[in-house]
Amino acid sequence: MGAAEEQVDPVEMDAVMSPTLSDEQWERLVAAGTAEDVAVGDYVFRTGEAGYDLIVIESGEVEVVRDALRWVGEVVITTMGPRTFAGELGLLNGQGAFLSARVTKAGRVHRVNRAQLRTLMNEDDELCDLILHALWARRESLRTGPAAMTLKFVGTGSSNDFLALRRFAERLDLVHKAVALPPGDLGSLDTHEITADDLPVAYIQGEPLLRATPGLVAEHLGLSYQAQADEIVDLVVVGGGPAGLAAAIYGASEGLSTVLLDAVAPGGQAAATSRIENFLGFPFGVSGGDLIGQAILQALKFGVRVYAPCEATALTRIAPDLLDVALSDGRLIRARSVIVTSGAAYRRLDLDRWQDFERSGVYYAATPLELRQVQGKPVVVVGGANSAGQAALYLSAHGSPVHLVVRGDDLGTRMSSYLADRLADDPRVRVHTSSNVIGLDGDGTLESVRIDTVGDVDARGLFCFIGATPATSWLPTLDRDPEGFIRTGTDVAVQTLDQWQGLGREPLPFETSAPRVFAAGDVRRGSMKRVAAAVGEGSSAVASVHRALAY
Repeated sequence: MGAAEEQVDPVEMDAVMSPTLSDEQWERLVAAGTAEDVAVGDYVFRTGEAGYDLIVIESGEVEVVRDALRWVGEVVITTMGPRTFAGELGLLNGQGAFLSARVTKAGRVHRVNRAQLRTLMNEDDELCDLILHALWARRESLRTGPAAMTLKFVGTGSSNDFLALRRFAERLDLVHKAVALPPGDLGSLDTHEITADDLPVAYIQGEPLLRATPGLVAEHLGLSYQAQADEIVDLVVVGGGPAGLAAAIYGASEGLSTVLLDAVAPGGQAAATSRIENFLGFPFGVSGGDLIGQAILQALKFGVRVYAPCEATALTRIAPDLLDVALSDGRLIRARSVIVTSGAAYRRLDLDRWQDFERSGVYYAATPLELRQVQGKPVVVVGGANSAGQAALYLSAHGSPVHLVVRGDDLGTRMSSYLADRLADDPRVRVHTSSNVIGLDGDGTLESVRIDTVGDVDARGLFCFIGATPATSWLPTLDRDPEGFIRTGTDVAVQTLDQWQGLGREPLPFETSAPRVFAAGDVRRGSMKRVAAAVGEGSSAVASVHRALAY
């Protein structure tokens, strides 16, 4: 998901979206569904329908349409005939249909529901790859056409609330359109019967959702967690960064029913990284967004149920082999095991007016989303580790003069040497060691930043990479170190081990002080705080989950 690694030829993309099936492939696909005769005018699925089916067309014809919205009429997206199938990527993550499919020539179709589709993809690798490629290609093709109007965000370009909506939609690869209004030029709002106080607005199928948040949008799109009756899942992964995604992918691929939760949007701090150059297998580097996008697609392939924003607020043991994960909306997920990969929350500078500019100039990531707000304008980056160095190089490469503020006296202390060398050679980056940001100024939006060693400098953005604190406050009963990082395995304190005697074992690798509760990635004491290490920890924790479930 996300931007493709390379440009795809339109003819080749069409072939992927509507693949030619061999007779054997066709027979296997039809056998997975339930036959149904349809007449002209019938809808095989409609906009807003939750849990809609993959529609395999044996005979007749179906047109896929974007329904009429408040301000614009219906549009036919495509027409599909025999030996094709209708559906797109939302089939895999439970998103409600945002297009309708209407019969234009009578015939017969075969409905493949989500459970049948999951079974087919698990058992038939050839059809799995063919269907996954088609669903992904269709989602990509819908991004720039009339379908994008089914989810439209309107807000001011400098608003972090508006940015949060866009980040949520992009990380979940939702088909959408974003309209950024210039600050102070909001006259067009009157014609839409909304005011500046209503922003940001999300138009869902043409209906306005005022003061929209990612959580509200997710609820309206059917992306919020909905428990099935008496459901118990094998594994809940709390946190959608590299460790969490790796854990979810390995768990689901090895047969565990798996739910992945993230309080904001999948990706964690890795998705906020403009370029990762030392990740195995990417000699030319890879953006965090591309890496995470492909990982989410992989998770959907294996049947991981991904929910975001979905915040876990408590963890309770209700039986020796059962845990309840409480969500911020009051819902509960019952599970046999939990892996905590909730990462860490961004640290903020203790400065006057910091909160004022968090909505209009302070950023905790440097991706194309943030770049659009500051491209070509002066910026300040704060931090001395790799994420700060990568951000500074990314911003400078796109025309922004950069002041890099480092508290320590040596750039190479916490930063990889290749980054430190490139920063030293970049004429657009001015490095200030042994320095601190001590003030912010601006009228509505950020205009200048005060650095103690040089005074005021022009800045339209401040990018803050000064570390993070572990997101563990919701887990007060787990054994943690003084800084809040979770102890695991042999690091678990002796005084917490009494409860293990009845189990006849000690904590497994990555297991916390609570049986069947594991931790991996940045939230774990002793982790390396690197993407590759987080991926390794997440996948390794699943091996311990299997062992724990076998006791």
